[in-house]
Amino acid sequence: MASEIQLFSADLISQKVLAALPKGYIARPLQRTDFNEGHLDVIRDLAYVGDITEDLWIERFDLMRNCKGTYYVVVIVDENRVGGKIVGTGTLMVEKKFLFKLATQGHIEDIAIKSDQQGKKLGLRLIEALDYVAEKVGCYKNILDTSEGKEGFYNKCGYEKAGSEMHHFFDAEAQERGI
Repeated sequence: MASEIQLFSADLISQKVLAALPKGYIARPLQRTDFNEGHLDVIRDLAYVGDITEDLWIERFDLMRNCKGTYYVVVIVDENRVGGKIVGTGTLMVEKKFLFKLATQGHIEDIAIKSDQQGKKLGLRLIEALDYVAEKVGCYKNILDTSEGKEGFYNKCGYEKAGSEMHHFFDAEAQERGI
């Protein structure tokens, strides 16, 4: 749907990844209409989301879109699925650094695949798609945080353990929910 407003150019989606997806599945940039395609339902399988209206979702989409070169949300769509076609989502955030020759670094966040879609290598394809975007926009590396239980998956995607995550909460509810 070329007329849909996308978060970023579809030219950044790897043709190799598209060819490797199961028949009837595509990977594409998040679109302004994806509230109604099940985007938040996929994220709800990952973590607490809260009550978000379509207007608030669109406001956040527009904010992210206006931060040119910073947010890249890729979704995987099952074109044959009724009642919410998005079955996977992941985010690449791009950070401009002063270190390593004014480097650009990617941060992978919010990788989620609908539970009934797992086992189809959609998570691998999502990581490959985000890595491709990162390389094309000039990132020298991607980093991500994960739980110990998911480290094996990310190892299979070419990631290696490097340090540990630390956090400092400013929101009591987020801390209570462990988000």
